[in-house]
This record gives sequence, structure tokens and C-alpha cells, in this order.
Amino acid sequence: MKKSFVYTFILIASLCFSLANAQNKISVTHLQCEMLNNPEGIDVLQPRLSWQIQSDVNDVQQTAYQILVASSLEKLNTNTADLWDSGTVATDVSVNVFYNGKPLENRKEAYWKVKVWTNKGEAKADEIAHFSMGILTYADWKSTRWIGYDKPSERDSISQFSRLSARYLRKEIDLKKQIKSAKVYIMGLGLYELYINGNKIGDQVLAPVPTDYTKNVKYNVFDVSSQLKEGKNTLGTILGNGRFFTMRQDYKPYKIKTFGMPKMAMILDVKYTDGTTETIKTDDTWKLTTDGPILSNNEYDGEEYDARKEMKGWSSNGFNDASWLNASLVQEPGGFFEAQMTPNMKIMGEVKPISIKATSSGTYILDMGQNMVGWLQLKVKGNRGDTITMKFAESLQEDGSLYIANLRDAQTTDRYTLNGEGEEVWEPRFVFHGFRFVEISGFKQKPNLDNFLGKVVYDEMKTTGTFDSSNETMNQIFKNAYWGIRGNYKGMPIDCPQRNERQPWLGDRTTGAYGESFIFNNQTLYAKWLDDIKNAQTQDGGIPDVAPAFWRYYGDGVTWPGTYITVADMLYQQFADTEVIKKQYPSMKKWMTYMEANYLVDDLMTKDKYGDWCVPPESLELIRSKDPARLTDGEVLSSAFYYNLLGIMKKFATVIEADKTDIAHYDDVAKRVKKAFNDKYLNVATNSYANNTVTANVLPLAFDMVPENYKEKVFQNMVHEVEVTKEGHISTGVIGTQFLMRTLTDFGRGDLAFKLASNKTYPSWGYMVENGATTIWELWNGNTADPTMNSQNHVMLLGDLLIWYYENMAGIKSNPETPGFKQIIMKPDFNAGLTYVNASYESIHGVIKSNWKKNKNDLQWDITIPSNTSAQVYLPTKQISEVQVNKQKLVKSSNIYNKVNDFIVVTLPSGNYRIIVK
Repeated sequence: MKKSFVYTFILIASLCFSLANAQNKISVTHLQCEMLNNPEGIDVLQPRLSWQIQSDVNDVQQTAYQILVASSLEKLNTNTADLWDSGTVATDVSVNVFYNGKPLENRKEAYWKVKVWTNKGEAKADEIAHFSMGILTYADWKSTRWIGYDKPSERDSISQFSRLSARYLRKEIDLKKQIKSAKVYIMGLGLYELYINGNKIGDQVLAPVPTDYTKNVKYNVFDVSSQLKEGKNTLGTILGNGRFFTMRQDYKPYKIKTFGMPKMAMILDVKYTDGTTETIKTDDTWKLTTDGPILSNNEYDGEEYDARKEMKGWSSNGFNDASWLNASLVQEPGGFFEAQMTPNMKIMGEVKPISIKATSSGTYILDMGQNMVGWLQLKVKGNRGDTITMKFAESLQEDGSLYIANLRDAQTTDRYTLNGEGEEVWEPRFVFHGFRFVEISGFKQKPNLDNFLGKVVYDEMKTTGTFDSSNETMNQIFKNAYWGIRGNYKGMPIDCPQRNERQPWLGDRTTGAYGESFIFNNQTLYAKWLDDIKNAQTQDGGIPDVAPAFWRYYGDGVTWPGTYITVADMLYQQFADTEVIKKQYPSMKKWMTYMEANYLVDDLMTKDKYGDWCVPPESLELIRSKDPARLTDGEVLSSAFYYNLLGIMKKFATVIEADKTDIAHYDDVAKRVKKAFNDKYLNVATNSYANNTVTANVLPLAFDMVPENYKEKVFQNMVHEVEVTKEGHISTGVIGTQFLMRTLTDFGRGDLAFKLASNKTYPSWGYMVENGATTIWELWNGNTADPTMNSQNHVMLLGDLLIWYYENMAGIKSNPETPGFKQIIMKPDFNAGLTYVNASYESIHGVIKSNWKKNKNDLQWDITIPSNTSAQVYLPTKQISEVQVNKQKLVKSSNIYNKVNDFIVVTLPSGNYRIIVK
């Protein structure tokens, strides 16, 4: 038994803690391959299979499983597992089980199901799951031609503010036999929409996800069996610009990457009922026009659409395309072709506006009531040639007009020109906006709220977490975080959705990704992002600050590039993903070696670029503080962070059983860095580090760098800085805030963390709420700072706040010894300041719930522990006589409970429990 578990006990299943009169209803659900909801076209040769066990009886533990995988549904239905029969495997593992059958072949189907045995009986999955293999070799794409129109049209312009019209492509085909099945494999760059016989294929938007197209290009796969018919069919695509045709052409070429004009490659595989097949590929027989209704589409500047130029039936049979050009054969983008293993973006919700007001200039201001990301659907009647203009912004000036100074040179404007044919409904295809307010012009009569509907757009992923508490400020902060996080998921995590930036900055997500993982199932998004970072690594090992490296920022700091390692650690901790460590470890090691070789001097990491970014400045108009007393030495930041990363790399090396010399090296360097750090920066006279900023003290405390006999002294000094000097307010920037809330709580001052979380005065998260924020600001003083950097929808200042919400306030934490919530640590800080918390989190094993409430005479705590897991439950009492579990008292027996300091610690098996502590 591990030392950390000495004071726990295992509750025997036969004891009275099970729900009375429960029936053994056990089922297997949520069958997933590679954690994908729709695993079409995967290119993993040994995919991982997972499932959840659902039951209404307590203490259900899997004892064995059997997986059957077949090449057809018919075979699986007869239990003919021609691809893999795992046999009965005695184990409690139910997630990330590797397929271990026959080699999976190019473009072949696989159907699977699982049967499990538990200590309470056996269960079969009611569902049958399916996955299909993608195009596994470059040779299969070789005869497929990339097509497009590799120059601007007459109405386009290439400049700092480029205008480039959408490309429309079509191809009529003749399928002469009865169709059994058909699939499309498509790469449409920068963005595409696919049509067959006039119908759009799929509900994705802004597809595919962005990458550095010189490194890799993602293809999407669609089953189009039901869209095709015997005889004539028409394939059609619209190509938008996206990140491929970069918005700012001929502008800062030393910084901003450009990739070329929109282009596409596509394969349609058709299987006929007689067993024969046919393949249709893109070539120069396709027809193309740039003279369609989408005049321009630009992520920063908006979309312009002229309905008078609509080409009715362009993607259907019989359309007259005589005036269209033959598509040109164009150069492929350069990156390797890969199946997209993360979902596309979708319209994930709708927002109805709350008001519309006229301005003195004759325009109207529409208020959505919520800072959101996506676009506006327009409903309008008018005359042919009328143009409706919609300009987007996050806030208003005092005179009620749009505040656009913080957008920099982003135009954020959509224009729709009417065709005059009754009510017209339109929304853009290839842009997104970050906005709460919209300036509307062009209506001949006053528009009403029914003319507009907000569409919320982000990566298709499940919302997995809920949180509600007795403090309304904290609840609103949670809501603001929810809206900010999802709005900034765009096939990669971006910093902001509104100005001319929208870049995947690494430093914004160092611990942010960890907190986000409690609210959203972001596993595949961040696994993809780690590939982006790896692909952006320089040959000698450098990691950029932005990845994909659309902006060439290679600063060689630690705190930004180190996100590569901390995000991998999050995926391991929250999702038990060891494969991501195996895949990324060589590149991570290469970067660690690069930093050590170039910047480790006298055992201290000397290179830092950004400092403790965005500490609250001394003046409300400043973006960054100029007061040396508020700023933390960069060497302190980089050395402490590098020490922490050495510990994570040691863990990774252990998990994947890397060369033992790696572990020894990480240990050796860590010991040297720790000694040098304390020798130089620990002031034993003042019990502080460096210049005594909160960040300078919290990092060595959080990373266990402080000598044992100074820990409490340094902590108390830090508390004085927070509680007295800063009057109970935040004084940390992006770096310090990542560890502040948890460290305060771990050292016994959850009440001070609660004060920071619930404050309403500057600087605080609550100050944002009090000043009308509905997302999280970029700056603590985002309502007063210089407009060049005051985005009102950033997430970087959340730090570890959301982690603290779930792990310390709700008590939902994965035991580091058993990643993926196989064992849950449930230890809320009941005395921090809240009187109740209701929280839930859907882990990979199932839903965890923690609902507690402090009454006048007792604490009532309802918890749910998923089947096939257990939980260490910390009860805030020393007396077992004060505890009831499901209306029964604990028994005085050494194997029933144990005491840890001021807690009774119970290890409960899966199930539902009501705990009362008097």
C-alpha cells in the first residue's frame, strides 16, 4: 500500500452502505473509440476502446471484459469476431483498451461491442459501436489532384486588408449501378462546405480544423451513402479562405505566415451492391467560378454576400456551368495528409438578442445580452440591391456607439445585399466574431429582435461540468469562464475571438487547459494541439510561443513553451492518456535539453520573455505595470518553472518506462536548480523570495522548492502580502495566478482563497462581473486600460481558479496515483466561506457528483461515485459518532475508518451516498 493511503480504509461491499432494496441493474454505455463520438476515418493503427458501466446498485467493480470486433454489422450480430475476439480478460480496466486484433486495413470498417463481468453480475452493451479506418498511405492520395484557382479574380485585392472571393466548384458524375455505400474524403483549404445533389453534407462549420499547412493537412470523412443515387449526381464545394489564405497578405511577412490560395483534394469511394467499386477524384474536369455571392470572407474583417449573384441549383444536376472555368491543377500545400482526429466546429447554441436601440446617426445597436462568439443570422425583407451592414463589438462607448478601439485593425463587419425575393434568411459561412453588440444599418424601417439570432460556434464537445454555490459572484464568474472558454475553442485554443490576433498562445493555457477540462471534454482538442506544438518545434529543439506558428514567435522562454509539457500532464491526469506522453516525449525531452544547453547558467534558468504577464498595474490606464516592486524577476519565474517541468518529465519517463538515465538526469538537474534557487533568492531574514512579490513566493511553495523549516514562514509572509499589503486582492499576473488558489488552500488558508474568488472590488474576477463582464477580461483593469490590449474575452487570467472550484470547493479530484478518476479524492474545504456547493463532472468513467450543504446543526453531503471507481472521502470531524452514511453509523473497527489529522477518511466504492456529519 502506498504511503499516501496509510490512513484510508477500503469499505467492504457487503456492508450496509449499499442503497436499501437496490436491484442489480448494470449496463454498459458510452462505447467510444479514441474518445471520439464519430470515429470516421481514423488513422490510428491500434485504436483505444473505452466504455462506462452504469448501475443503480452500489459497489460495482468490473472484474473482466470481452471485446468482439467484426468487419461488418452482420458478422458482429452473430458474434463472428473476424477482426478480434479479446477473449475474457480479467481486469478492472475499462478505458483506453488497445485494439489487439488483425491489422486494420486502409478504408475498412470495424464494428465492436463489449461484455463485462462485475462483482454484481455480468452486463452487455446495448449499443454497437463503429469506427472506420482512413486513408493510411500517401500513395492513395497520389493520383488525386489538388485543384483551385491560384490567383485573385478581378474583384479581389491582395493587400494588408485582402479581399478574396469564395471559390465554387462542381462536378457531375454518373453512377450506373445500385449503390451499397459511399464515403467522401475531403481536404478543403482554407475552409470548405461540401454539397451533394444540392444538400450540404454534415453539420460542421469552419472545417477543417486549422494547422500549419506546411506540416500537416487534415482531411474529413463523411458517409454519403444516403445522399447518392443511381444515375446522375452532382458534387459541389465552396472554398473559403480561413487560415490558409492569410487575412493580412503583404503585411509583416517576417512575422505572419501565408500559405497560398484556397484549394481542395477529394476522393469519393462508391461500393455497389454487386460487389464492384468506383472511385471519383478531383482533377481538372471539375468546373470552378469565383463569381458567386460570397464576395469576400475574412476572419478578421467579416463576410460580404450579394444575394443577387446566387446561382440556384449550382450543386444540383443540370445546372448550366458553361460560363465556369475548368479548375486548375495546383500545387499541394506541402504538409502530410492526416485524418482529423478531433471534431469540427459546430453551431453549438443560439442566443436571442435582448434589445435594439436607434442611434442619433440613424443606425441601430443590437444587444445580445452576452459576449458570445459566432455570428448573427439575419432575417430581412427589402428591395433588390438594399445592403444590410452588421458591425460587431464587445462593448459600447458612453454615447451608446460601438467601442471598437480594442479591435485594432479588424473590421469585424458582415454585409448582405438583398435579392428582393420575399423574406431572406442569411448567415455567414467562413467567419466568426467575438461580440455582444452589433451596429445595424441599411434597414428602411426599424428592425425588431426577431430579425436577428445569434449562433454560438465552437468545437463540438460535450459540456461535462456544472457548478453552483451559495456565492452569486462566484457563480457568475463560473458562467463568464464557461462562455469565454467555449468561445475560444476554434480547432485550437485561441487567446481571443474579436481583434486582429486570435492566436493559439501557449502561455494562456499552461494550467488553463486543466481547469477547462472540468467543464468541457477537451481531450481530443488538446491532443491535437500538442501535435501542433510538436510540428512547430525547430530542428534544434526550440518551441514557439504560438502554435501552430501562424505568427513566428520563438522567444525561448520557459513559461510559455512549457505549456507543451503541462498540457500533456493534464491529459494524463484527467483522461489517463499515456499515449500522448509516449508520442510527445521525444520532442519534450529535446526541448528540455535545448533549454538546458542554451540557458541553464550556474544551475539557474536565465531566459524569460514575458515575466508575470498582466499583473494588476499601479495605474488603471496602464496595460503593464512599470513598478519594480510589483514585477517578479524573470530568472525566478523561469528557474522555478523549469524545476517543476523537470519533475513532470521524471514522472513521464517513469510512466512510459523511458531510459533510466533520463530519470537520473532530471533528478540531478532538479536538485541543482533547487539548491541554486534557494541560495540566490531565499532571504532567510525576511522569509521571502526575491523582491517578495506574491508570485515569487507562491511558485517555490507550489513546486515544493522551499526548505522544510522555512515553508510555513514563507507561506505566512505570502499571506501577509495578500491579506494585509494587498488588502485581500489579487496581485499576481498570468504566472502566479496559476498556482495561487490551490496553494493558499493546501496550506490551510482556503478562506483567503475564497476572499480572492468572491471579491467585487479591483483587482479581482468579481470586479469584472461588477462592471458588466459576461466573459473573462484580458486585463484586471480591462474596462479602463489602453485599448490596444483590453480584450473582453480572454481566459488566461483564470489561472487555477476553476481547478480550485472543483478540487477544493466541490471536492472532485483525480488521485494522481490513479489518473483518469479511477480513484477520486473528495476533500472540499467546507470552512472556506461557502454554505453550499452543487457540482458534477462527467469523467471518463462516468458522472461524479458532490452536493454539500452546511445546515445549522450538521453538514449534509450527497455524492455519486461512478461504477468501477472508488473515492477517498474526507469528513470534517474526529468523532465517528457524528457520522452517518446512508442513515447508518460507522462501526468502531480498524477496517471501517481511520483518522487523518482533523478528518475521518473513508474509502467508498461506487454508488450514491448521503453523508451526515453532526
